[in-house]
Amino acid sequence: NEYKSYLSILQESKWFIDDMGTTPPTSDPFPKKSAKKNKGKRFSSSSYHSSSAAQEFLQLPLFKDTPVGERNDLFLKKLQQCCIVFDFSSTNPDNKGIEQKRSTLNELIDYVSNNNGVIFEQVYPESIKLLQSNAVRCLPPIEDNREDFDVDEDEPNYEPNWPHLQLVYEYFLRLLESPDFQPSVCKRYCDQKFVLQIMTLFNSEDPRERDLLKTMLHRIYGKFLGFRAFIRKNINYIFLRFVFENEPFNGIAEFLEILGSIINGFAVPLKQEHKHFLARVLIPLHKPRLMSMYHAQLAYCIVQFVEKDASLTESIILGILKFWPKTNSPKEVMLLGEIEEILDIIEPGQFKKVIQPLFKMLARAVSSPQFQVAERALYFWNNEYIMSLIEEHNQEILPIMFPALYKISKEHWNQTIVALVYNVLKTFMEMNNVLFDELTLSYKAERQKERRREIQREEAWDKVVKRADSTQNSTA
Repeated sequence: NEYKSYLSILQESKWFIDDMGTTPPTSDPFPKKSAKKNKGKRFSSSSYHSSSAAQEFLQLPLFKDTPVGERNDLFLKKLQQCCIVFDFSSTNPDNKGIEQKRSTLNELIDYVSNNNGVIFEQVYPESIKLLQSNAVRCLPPIEDNREDFDVDEDEPNYEPNWPHLQLVYEYFLRLLESPDFQPSVCKRYCDQKFVLQIMTLFNSEDPRERDLLKTMLHRIYGKFLGFRAFIRKNINYIFLRFVFENEPFNGIAEFLEILGSIINGFAVPLKQEHKHFLARVLIPLHKPRLMSMYHAQLAYCIVQFVEKDASLTESIILGILKFWPKTNSPKEVMLLGEIEEILDIIEPGQFKKVIQPLFKMLARAVSSPQFQVAERALYFWNNEYIMSLIEEHNQEILPIMFPALYKISKEHWNQTIVALVYNVLKTFMEMNNVLFDELTLSYKAERQKERRREIQREEAWDKVVKRADSTQNSTA
């Protein structure tokens, strides 16, 4: 059903035909899993960058040394000059040209930021050409299996051309944020192809580049109303490929951060399109094993939906429980934290609808031999609002949780967990002493029945073994 839903979304979007005017790729989009991976050293992005440094970088006069009437022509010349790309990974780099370009880019940033009335129509196509020449490039392929990558410990592959690339991004951002910027004029030269090129760059392995791209795409989303649906549609497409086709992508967290601010601005009541986006795209993002790379941003988006429309709470919690891991303890700890964030703002009427599935999951989490999972689940009882909800529905919750809590208090290997469980049992006993005593007697009686059944089973097997031995001796 998930895959059919995914196919229906792709069919509705028709992104590659309606929006791009191109045909689907002829190469097989589903590479065989049996294909051997290249374990060699990964190339940096600049290795795929076509260098144009064979052209000579001319030293143009400074803006402050140029008459005001000639500055527009000089502005265009400097933009054209900065389209020359230098290869920083070369064994013999042009250090003079590199420094001249860096100085020119800094001057362009200062000129756009500190002067009014300097942006005219010819600046827009030249600025777009500047960004395309320096930033738009073929990114190196990334390995499908990146589960060994540690965000805190491992260093990503940084872009060698970053000293110039950063300044190009900074210039374009200052242009977008300038009070003289006119979206209606820029739209003549900025089309969907250009926006898609920027979105493709989010797959860069350099987090510094993705951070600036995030700000740039957010500015474009705010300035160009006509691109909003197109941007959302293509972000959805990238997410669906990432979830259902296991296609690796580096910029999931940055896209979610952009979507977080977009969701925050959604009008209430929510459109059906936005609810479909939540159910078909955001909730399935809990499925991949690499969720740790973007979980904080994903949880923020989910909580935004809960705050916008409380009626979505039940489907959100059930959707998260659907993708609950069985053998991935770090992911389980993250999901427990997300569930607590949702419960912290849940309405009492919605809480009543999810008691059974939610506390069955919590009972399993508390019983986990992995102490971090059990500890994180037991921390729910430290939240005052959640405790008030539990107290209100203790007659329904206590029978679900009691067997797991009582068993842990007697058998768990970690003394910290045992101490936390004793505190939870004490809290339950104070909430409803009569029910607590009934459940204690019932649990002990059930345990005695289990022991008797176990003894009967062992006796039955002993009889089978003795009969087998006697039969064997008689035949001998």
